[in-house]
Amino acid sequence: MTVTWEELRWERLAPGVGRCRLPVWDCTVGLVVGAGAALLIDAGSSLAEGVRLRAQAEELAGHRVTHLALTHPHFDHVFGAAAFAGAEVFGAVGIDTVFTARHGREELRADAVGNGLDAHLADEAVDALALPRHHVFGEWTLDLGGGRQVLLANVGPAHTAHDLVVLVPGSPEVVFCGDLVEESGEPQAGRDAVPSHWPAALDRLLDLGGEDALYVPGHGAVVDAAFVRAQRDALADRFGVSL
Repeated sequence: MTVTWEELRWERLAPGVGRCRLPVWDCTVGLVVGAGAALLIDAGSSLAEGVRLRAQAEELAGHRVTHLALTHPHFDHVFGAAAFAGAEVFGAVGIDTVFTARHGREELRADAVGNGLDAHLADEAVDALALPRHHVFGEWTLDLGGGRQVLLANVGPAHTAHDLVVLVPGSPEVVFCGDLVEESGEPQAGRDAVPSHWPAALDRLLDLGGEDALYVPGHGAVVDAAFVRAQRDALADRFGVSL
């Protein structure tokens, strides 16, 4: 018997496209299903969470997860990536420097533990960090089969130095924004943020998706173009960026 998105508590956004909101940090993970291939967008905050996500995603897709896109290098989005052995992993160009540099790994661990992740789980995830094999500089089109294509776009730096978004064409179009957009709280600008470029990154996001797209934030409910535009304006005002 085929399991439904609703039975696994995933939100179906369009045919073959959905997401789930993970507990604790309300982080979004997306899934795009093709013919014999499937793309997961972000991987959760621990190896155990990644294992659960892979099992659910493969049950929904009816086949294995073949591709993984990491929207940015923060622990709640990448610590589960090692659970996707054999998948083709994509990230914005330069993201691997965060995963390989000692200070980058230490900061990831410290951020995770500081936000409440068990230190043992954080150590386990850092030790097993999966490095992206494919580095997106501009745009990269993935063919998932059955007429399903998705576009990966490097629109940063903004929330981090390595921001990747995923556009899924269709009716409606769906844009997975990572933490460039947040609905359940104010957008977070840590030490790795580049606020001066953030409003321009959101303009690029809006150009990709258009007025009628569904925009999926890294945290919170799905929003529309008007919400993204308002958040762009608020960020520009907050950081003194001219539009």
